[in-house]
Amino acid sequence: MAKRKSVKPNFSMCVQPSFIIGTNNEDGSANFAPITWVSATSENGDEYLLVISMFGTKRTKTNVLRTGIFSANLVSTDMLPLMDRFGSKHATEKKDLTCEVVRGEVLDVPVLDASRWVYECEVAKTVETGEATTFFCRIRNIQMDERLDCKDTFDVDLMVLDPVIYSGRYHSLGKSLGKIGDFL
Repeated sequence: MAKRKSVKPNFSMCVQPSFIIGTNNEDGSANFAPITWVSATSENGDEYLLVISMFGTKRTKTNVLRTGIFSANLVSTDMLPLMDRFGSKHATEKKDLTCEVVRGEVLDVPVLDASRWVYECEVAKTVETGEATTFFCRIRNIQMDERLDCKDTFDVDLMVLDPVIYSGRYHSLGKSLGKIGDFL
């Protein structure tokens, strides 16, 4: 057995992919914010819902509540300066940031051209817990790097995506270890 120790529940190591959420401001301009509380669940068997939790009163959360749509742009390691910039400046101070922004292919949402995997999402349900709002979202479109040749949901080559993983600090992937069943 591995040696472990018990600690208070204020330690919460949640390994999470990093996304930059794109929304439309009231004037139609693009707004972006980094969010790492992102996961997925299923509905009706094989229909996936993206699940995103946002805390506080950030403009991005207000925009999602108002419009019901957003883009979730997966952050790759080369996008870390962009993620840090969006996370460290108030939304009104981001005007001097230069990055290529395009529109979604299915939904009218801002998309970061640098992202290798983008979800275009429409909110299906919200759940409030304290100051956090959790959005259960139908994925209306996925834009993926053309270097990916996925056969199914379990065939995504994360080494091509080079995602930033967050657990209180930024991490990247080191190597692919195999598929389910390879270790039986």
